Amino acid sequence: MPKNKKRNAPHRGGSSSGGGSGAATATAATAGDQHRHIQPFSDEDASIETMSHCSGYSDPSSFAEDGPEVLDEEGTQEDLEYKLKGLIDLTLDKSAKTRQAALEGIKNALASKMLYEFILERRMTLTDSVERCLKKGKSDEQRAAAVLASVLCVQLGPGIESEEILKTLGPILKKIMCDGTASVQARQTCATCFGVCSFIATDDITELYSTLDCLENIFTKSYLKDKDSNGICSTPSTVLHISSLLSWTLLLTICPISEVKKRLEMHFHKLPSLLSCDDVNMRIAAGESLALLFELAREMETDFFYEDIESLTQMLRALATDGNKHRAKVDKRKQRSVFRDVLRAVEERDFPTETVKFGPERMYIDTWVKKHTYDTFKEILGSGMQYHLQSNEFLRNVFELGPPVMLDAAMLKTMKISRFERHLYNSAAFKARTKARSKCRDKRADVGEVF
Repeated sequence: MPKNKKRNAPHRGGSSSGGGSGAATATAATAGDQHRHIQPFSDEDASIETMSHCSGYSDPSSFAEDGPEVLDEEGTQEDLEYKLKGLIDLTLDKSAKTRQAALEGIKNALASKMLYEFILERRMTLTDSVERCLKKGKSDEQRAAAVLASVLCVQLGPGIESEEILKTLGPILKKIMCDGTASVQARQTCATCFGVCSFIATDDITELYSTLDCLENIFTKSYLKDKDSNGICSTPSTVLHISSLLSWTLLLTICPISEVKKRLEMHFHKLPSLLSCDDVNMRIAAGESLALLFELAREMETDFFYEDIESLTQMLRALATDGNKHRAKVDKRKQRSVFRDVLRAVEERDFPTETVKFGPERMYIDTWVKKHTYDTFKEILGSGMQYHLQSNEFLRNVFELGPPVMLDAAMLKTMKISRFERHLYNSAAFKARTKARSKCRDKRADVGEVF
């Protein structure tokens, strides 16, 4: 994390010029009251090539699989913006499915291409559309609107524009999070997106503390109430508690040291109870949060001592070697992998470095704070995360990557593999696999004859 993102400075620096769901078919009204089918951006479109090549929004088949050689052609940008304008209009449609598809299309476009100027000119319109869908929409539409709100903040970066978005949409996201009558899925998504928006745009330290309190009030409901109990049983609200815990942990990384100490004292001895939850995702979220809290505590005090370290390490070791037959093999494998790393963090203060490659660059994730921040933004941006790491000044500032690397057309051409080349590569790989399987069958036949 950069210095201005540390806990001593709640307001984050970085340039304000920085930087899903499956697509659904929607209907757009064109001049002359004629309707044409449109296809919002989907994850398949989420690449530098496809996102920069479209011919209006008249025909989904007009999207070429391979984009132009030069990505910043004026005509291509105009086509993209034309389609986005149509999708923005569709957020006012009477059909809930059409509004949801439009929200998802805009989100996927913004997750896959930097459109700062375009958003800046239409910030109020987009904010109004998201606000309307959050207030009047149902579960899926609310989720799509919440994610779009967070992606807007990612694109705009810290600054007055994102602050205005958070000021308008934050209270609504908070209301949905705390609304027991709303769908759990919508509340879960709002908890994640509220955390991301607050991470980017909160300038008032008291607002940051208020957000932490709100998130605490949600996930602490999963704490073990009875010390003699054997464990925590999951409920339909467990997914909401997980998202709230992860958002709380993210925001804690940008709090002042005094506030971090206060929150650690409140939760360090209660969080381990979540490790006994029968939901594997809750156990993993609690374990990774504990590893991050230990990292923060040891940054503040090199000789930090945790009183119940023995019982905690025993619990972590049991989860890292869990062989419970009542649990699914996939869950056990995932859990053991995570808790081996958590145990190393608690016992040895060690973190297994991960490498993330994007374009000609690579980033080393060597702390729990950086890992948690990366995982959170990847959840929001999806397959567009690599593109934003290359181009989004805000995210590059968060991960201390420096200014964006300028790539000329020649470099982009060498990085790109054409459709024909992909076809040849896949064909060769298929032939090699077929040949290997044939040889293997021949050997089995020979063995059968011998016996």
